[in-house]
Amino acid sequence: MYVVTVVFEVEREEAESFRARVQRQARDSLDNEPGCRRFDVSVSRKQRERVLLYEIYDNADAFAAHLASDHFAAFDREVSPITRSKKIESWSLT
Repeated sequence: MYVVTVVFEVEREEAESFRARVQRQARDSLDNEPGCRRFDVSVSRKQRERVLLYEIYDNADAFAAHLASDHFAAFDREVSPITRSKKIESWSLT
């Protein structure tokens, strides 16, 4: 399995709208991508503008399909203006 973590830091005043939008992105990914097995959204207890995504895909090709999807492109376009930083890492589930 191919695991991806993403840590977003968004503008504080946009934290609530970002969380709503990323929850929709999680649903879209799980509903529309056969290779997406898990898509969790977690919020920092100390900094509400920090959001962690934990995603599991069948393999790297399934993640590439995620990045090429229309719903991902729309999500990225909508949240980029309010994103201060984004750190992406990939992992192997053993």
